[in-house]
Amino acid sequence: MKRYRYRAFGVVLLAVAVLLLIYRTNAPSTPAVPAQPAAEFGGVSLNIEYATTTAARERGLGGRTSIPSDYGMLFVFPKDGLYGFWMKDTLVPLDMFWLNAQGQVVFIAEDVLPSSFPHVFYPSAPARYVLETAAGFAAAHSIITGTPLLLKDFPSVSQ
Repeated sequence: MKRYRYRAFGVVLLAVAVLLLIYRTNAPSTPAVPAQPAAEFGGVSLNIEYATTTAARERGLGGRTSIPSDYGMLFVFPKDGLYGFWMKDTLVPLDMFWLNAQGQVVFIAEDVLPSSFPHVFYPSAPARYVLETAAGFAAAHSIITGTPLLLKDFPSVSQ
């Protein structure tokens, strides 16, 4: 009788593990919302989500079905470089801003469509950060080369 209890317990435990895995895989990905606006960009307060790890940078905004107008994801790199971005698994159009180590815009790709994948967008100058927002942000707020992203502290790469 004990043997059957252990098997039943094992089956239930396995079923719970499978259900948790399915839930995690299919759960909607929603942006983490900071407690307060974390940045100002073009005179607008933005809630910023940071992508400071390799995994977070690879995932990016993939799978999201909407991006709030006051939201941005800041990709943080360990050093300046010509970092390429693409729209793999991205479901909504984006504006992409490459920023130098001082947080100033050095290159912009506006209204990038999901259908542009597999095209890779590269900046014309080295950058340390890339900020992605909902498409139309650059035009709506007159963001141009040289516009600063104002943050208290720029984050660094974490592993």
